Amino acid sequence: MAFMKITIYRTEKPKTRNINEELQWFGQSIGLFSLRDKDKSCFRIFIVLVKNMKTGLTSDELADNLHLTRGTVVHHLNKLIDSGIVVSEKGKYVMRAERLSELIALMKKHAETSFKELEQIAKEIDERLEL
Repeated sequence: MAFMKITIYRTEKPKTRNINEELQWFGQSIGLFSLRDKDKSCFRIFIVLVKNMKTGLTSDELADNLHLTRGTVVHHLNKLIDSGIVVSEKGKYVMRAERLSELIALMKKHAETSFKELEQIAKEIDERLEL
């Protein structure tokens, strides 16, 4: 995987077992949804993509399904692609993994690799600065 923007927020988990609240918490915890998204368009797109993890959807299908403009859908899809959790395959947008647990495992592996690289570079800089 070439690029994955990882943002983690530690927030309180929902107190009740409500799938929508849990998915909202999940997405917020990995930095997908912002307060600026008043109509929760990104969350709604995320939910539809999760429900269609194996088949994916085109931007037009997402727009029609959610009653959003294609421009709004593309804007949020680009954010989801930049985060590394959505990819475009054969004209459809799909989640990078077929299960949310697999998605988190991919993010964790990518983060660990990034931290190893950062640690090595930090050691090299320390040596050059004679720290």
